[in-house]
Amino acid sequence: MATTLRREFEVAVPKGEAWAHLACPARWPSWAKHIKSVDVTPPGEVGPDTVGAVHLSNGITSRFRMTEFVPGVRWTWEGGFLWLHVVYDHAFERLGDSRTKIVFEVAVSGIGSATLGRLFRRIYAKNLDRAIPNLVAEIESSRATRREP
Repeated sequence: MATTLRREFEVAVPKGEAWAHLACPARWPSWAKHIKSVDVTPPGEVGPDTVGAVHLSNGITSRFRMTEFVPGVRWTWEGGFLWLHVVYDHAFERLGDSRTKIVFEVAVSGIGSATLGRLFRRIYAKNLDRAIPNLVAEIESSRATRREP
């Protein structure tokens, strides 16, 4: 399955803090305005047995299940979106004591992936390009808030 979309960005926090912030999907609507809510089982931080649903602000729900989980390094989950099979990969790389690179990769396959996949990519890219600056600001400001006396 070819990568449909890839985004890399850096945050000025240690890898463990970046992971801890992003690994709580219930928080995602605070920075990803295209997401209304995220339900995960078991609740809380993602883990090897996580399953759930992302409820989008447009009314569509995408269900997923964890398919790869390496604590502190990456997680991959798979699910459906309309007629597509979608693989979402989230990876974290330590760049120093207080800097982390985060990589989001999304791959699409299935019925209509040649046509619907292009539309999905265009819409999802736009959503990510709006959401990532919000995520970076949120992660970095939460760190600054924790440091204040």
